Amino acid sequence: MSRKTKEEIAEIYRQMQDHICKGLELGDGKGNFKEDAWERPGGGGGRTRIFENGAIIEKGGVAFSAVHGPTPEKILAKLGLEQADFFATGVSIVLHPFSPMVPIIHMNIRYFEMENGVHWFGGGIDLTPHYINPEDARYFHQEVKKVCDQFDLNYYPKFKKWADDYFFLKHRNETRGIGGIFYDRMSAKSDEEFQHLLDFSLAIGRLFPEVYTHFMKKNSQIPFGKEQKAWQNLRRGRYVEFNLVWDSGTKFGLDTNGRTESILMSMPPQAEWEYMHQPAPGSPEAFTLEHLKKDLDWLTYEL
Repeated sequence: MSRKTKEEIAEIYRQMQDHICKGLELGDGKGNFKEDAWERPGGGGGRTRIFENGAIIEKGGVAFSAVHGPTPEKILAKLGLEQADFFATGVSIVLHPFSPMVPIIHMNIRYFEMENGVHWFGGGIDLTPHYINPEDARYFHQEVKKVCDQFDLNYYPKFKKWADDYFFLKHRNETRGIGGIFYDRMSAKSDEEFQHLLDFSLAIGRLFPEVYTHFMKKNSQIPFGKEQKAWQNLRRGRYVEFNLVWDSGTKFGLDTNGRTESILMSMPPQAEWEYMHQPAPGSPEAFTLEHLKKDLDWLTYEL
């Protein structure tokens, strides 16, 4: 088995973008993606697809990119790499629903390669409910674990822990949501291992529309009012804080002179901040805050 070239991987990820967009359009039933094809002045380009004002999805983005060129000094210093041109390709997704009862979801699969042979895969999928529901959390983690177990029984516990640590707002001392999996800098020593890592990333990509259309169908039917919408905007504010302060993908994109509009597509259509907001004790909002913690085992969690 010969190793896929970076161009072949980029084409596979481009096709994954098509697959995911089709699934989300069918799940929403009303909205459609609008495509913005772009070129990067330093080399490469991509297709950013934006979804707005659907029946369920208020705003979302499914972005594909394949960029290349000299590796910026800031990236070399941060990652401890020697100077060489880079190539990076991947698919990144964030969806913000109308309903506060439908969770925010994020997924990313990516491949990075340098002309000196350095390479790795990275990615993950995580869920950020405005309201934490243990049943939904269990379903999500079960589905993620099923995919991980097909490749390596150590993947789920290892990558779940990684996600808990990564998707953490240190300045708030809370997780962004209920986690999922996150992995980075996974390199291969053989062609077979390389294919294994590529196949794993594609399995995560295929899982994405399956789990999210489940939540779109199930949770969009739950009634809500002004109080729930206000809480949704506060939680969206936390999402903004993470992406702008802690997210390494945002920093990488900006440090490599990436396309700002595509990098910031993850921002919600609106968000709010309220000084010293405290939910009422015993409320669903308070329950959510109490469970934004690392290392919760959602597979076995019981009320």
